[in-house]
Amino acid sequence: MGEAVDTLEIHRDGGIVRLRLNRPRQLNALDHATAQAFAHALRDLSANAAVRAVILEGAGRGFCAGGDLTELHANPTGAAIGLIGPMHEAIVLLMELRAPVIACLHGAVAGAGMSLALACDFAIAAEDARFSLAYVNIGTSCDLAGSWTLPRLVGLRKAVEIALVGEPFDAAEALRLGLVNRVVPRAQLEEETLALARRLAAGPALAIAQLKRLMHISFEHDLRGQLDAERAAFLRCAGSRDFAEGVDAFLAKRPPSFGST
Repeated sequence: MGEAVDTLEIHRDGGIVRLRLNRPRQLNALDHATAQAFAHALRDLSANAAVRAVILEGAGRGFCAGGDLTELHANPTGAAIGLIGPMHEAIVLLMELRAPVIACLHGAVAGAGMSLALACDFAIAAEDARFSLAYVNIGTSCDLAGSWTLPRLVGLRKAVEIALVGEPFDAAEALRLGLVNRVVPRAQLEEETLALARRLAAGPALAIAQLKRLMHISFEHDLRGQLDAERAAFLRCAGSRDFAEGVDAFLAKRPPSFGST
């Protein structure tokens, strides 16, 4: 089942939702309308417990080339406010979403497009993907949590180099740096992404949500605080139907069949 919101396409297949940036002539550059549609979509996904996995992708020749420079050139401050407001709301919702989010990357992954990809839980890149944080090349700092996610993924010194030097790099280098989980031929990108989404969607939703949250908050806690958070999350999972099913399946030496939310 699919629906279109102008520059953002939303396709639903059971518990899997695909969000496709849909401005192919502009390499899916983010403008105000796209930002508003994206924030609206994330609000809906956050309120829907039936969502088990989300794929974020771009139509046409690339994932996302960043912010729409034509719009920003016409009204730099006003356009920036109109873009950053809804996109920052969306980033928080995306990173706090119970369901895992997979970035499906090809072609240009630049500027705000790279920041958006970094905010996802997984990233699968085609061999033709080309990465660039790019902001410094147009005389600005970053947005969409790029300065928060990038140091956590590659370390502070490498993050500073990527941000300040502004040189692009290919998918193989992104894999080496830990920015993507795997690199596949372009023809296999959709198949590989859907396979991962289906695997995650078939998993124990509550446990996945708790694990995702624990990983994110681990940077904010000392050891004792993180142990307390782990205890609370485990006890919550222990009372779920999925935990009972997982234990029963393990003892019976059969595959588990998860289904609770």
